[in-house]
Amino acid sequence: MGRVFLVEVEGRCYRCRYCDSALAHADDILPRSLNFHQGRAFIFNKVVNVMVGQQEERLMLSGMHTVEDIFCCCCGQLLGWKYVAAHDKHQKYKEGKFVLERLRIVEEVPEELNLEVRAGSSDAENP
Repeated sequence: MGRVFLVEVEGRCYRCRYCDSALAHADDILPRSLNFHQGRAFIFNKVVNVMVGQQEERLMLSGMHTVEDIFCCCCGQLLGWKYVAAHDKHQKYKEGKFVLERLRIVEEVPEELNLEVRAGSSDAENP
């Protein structure tokens, strides 16, 4: 197997809970979240550092879809799925989008955006 080259994501992003690899920029998330049988999930326009599995037909809460599971390219953990095709015309907006399960990702907030870090370090240290 060859060397894995990871794409870094600048700013606020979502990372793999298991190996901390960057997966998606926070700006690429769609305004809707999904509920599925194991919890919440987020839909993204674009993700990085993933591998896709085989296409399969899957019956989901919103109907039948053609999907590909997506895995972290660094640690191999299942992260969610990619919508390849939707069979219901009202679900077509999902085609080509990526779903990351909330339990499998963490949100990273850079220090310059983290209000807790900024509030605790300025006036308290310099009276």
